[in-house]
Amino acid sequence: MRVMADAPAPAPATLSSTAGTPVPAVELIDITKVFPGVIANDHISLSVLPGEVLCLLGENGAGKSTLMSILSGLYRPDEGRIRVDGSDVRIDSPRRGRDLGIGMVHQHLSLIPTLTVLENLMLGSNKGIILDEKTARTRIADLASTLGITVDADARAGSLALGQQQHVEIIKALWKGSKVLILDEPTSMLTPQGIAELQKVLVELKTSGLAIIFITHKLHEAIAIGDRVTILKQGRVVGTIGPEILRSSTPQQLQRRIVATMFGEEADEVADVAELREDLEGHRVRRTMSETPLLELVGVSAPGHHGQYGVSDVSLAVRGGEILGIAGVDGNGQRALAEVIAGQRRPSAGDIRLAAASIVKLTVSSRQRLGLRYVTDDRLGEGVVRPFAVGMNLVLKRIGDKPFWRRGTIDRVAINATARELIAQFDIRTPSSETRIGKLSGGNIQKALLARELSFQPRVVVFSKPTHGLDVRTIAMVRERIRELAGRGVATVVISTDLDELIDLSDRVAVLFEGKIAGIVDNGPGAETRIGELIVGAQAA
Repeated sequence: MRVMADAPAPAPATLSSTAGTPVPAVELIDITKVFPGVIANDHISLSVLPGEVLCLLGENGAGKSTLMSILSGLYRPDEGRIRVDGSDVRIDSPRRGRDLGIGMVHQHLSLIPTLTVLENLMLGSNKGIILDEKTARTRIADLASTLGITVDADARAGSLALGQQQHVEIIKALWKGSKVLILDEPTSMLTPQGIAELQKVLVELKTSGLAIIFITHKLHEAIAIGDRVTILKQGRVVGTIGPEILRSSTPQQLQRRIVATMFGEEADEVADVAELREDLEGHRVRRTMSETPLLELVGVSAPGHHGQYGVSDVSLAVRGGEILGIAGVDGNGQRALAEVIAGQRRPSAGDIRLAAASIVKLTVSSRQRLGLRYVTDDRLGEGVVRPFAVGMNLVLKRIGDKPFWRRGTIDRVAINATARELIAQFDIRTPSSETRIGKLSGGNIQKALLARELSFQPRVVVFSKPTHGLDVRTIAMVRERIRELAGRGVATVVISTDLDELIDLSDRVAVLFEGKIAGIVDNGPGAETRIGELIVGAQAA
């Protein structure tokens, strides 16, 4: 998104339909959407053909989500037109979008876990082609056959792996005969095997003539999957790479072209983001590590909460200067592991040691003072206090400490002085240190969390999904900070559902499955495949 300017930008050229040219399944023409003080979409025009995958790239705030919300009927545009199969249409609700054949699979899956697949699909189908259970079962079988997958209509949705749940979500989106399918970050929580299965499904969907809009932050996915790639920046279309260039260029050439289009003169800052899978090995730096572990977990168990697994008999050791990755399907004990290390969850058994001294009975603040830090994945709910200023959030865990508190009184001069230093050091985009942190973008809130937790002499840092939902530029910055931290001898634990990220960063990767360590894999050739096998429950080596 961009701040409103006085004069609108000129509209980019649109795809015309002429004799012999296929009619686009959907066209967005001069779409503009304005929120108070911000132009989210600025005269955007794009189209997607039947049997084509259009990949949509852009930083956080580039306008991708707003644009797709307009296409699916969640928002109405302030200006512009939408055409489906060559005819102007008005999409004023999600139901109208579905009736026109536009289906969307959101990044966070929406199945009701206690209901069966059949019940989830029949839910809300009060008219049209699905009227009874027999018809619904036939429809499931037909769609599963089209996709080349197997679906158990009687399985509880919550018992399915994430990849299987995503297949059901796609079936749900196609339930009433969709012509256009929008996939929002569909691989963000999948294993390599799940991603491969999804790619096969996309091939089948293309063959059947479906138009697909694939939103992603991952350059290698856009290059591998897309028939065309459109890049958004600050609410505008800044470039499109067509089929001819995609087929005739190497992945490295395409990555350079995309990064240059997205970032212009700042492209060098993110040139080493390690988005191309074949380049990941080269981005790991072999660091000097301490001989003895800095962080140890010995037979640690802790209960689960809210239907998620706890941890059971977990033993791990992380040396100073080492990055240990924690992989696994979300909900297999990752949150319990992070919170038990940080001191937010009490273990029922086992010991936790920092530099060989037990800390299992220490409070969160006591562990903080010893240099143990936790960067939560819940940025807004747990990580910051939204009504508080940026400066106050940056020193939130130093309450009572000098120089920020003197004789029980807040020293705002000292807080703002330190805050300004951290804002500059971590490139936090904020009007001032006194701006409410809840007004910042997700990427800048994450930078603020990093600034707080990585300052004041950390010795051990636990990261939970440190780049989830961030754009390419911020991902590059966060990963570089993690590498720098390990380079200074800090013991680092990175919990992530993005296996590419773990392969890029980690020296070793431990896999959590149903709350237990399924195995620990040294990073290197073949590691990705082995980690993927452990994630889905294969036996440990």
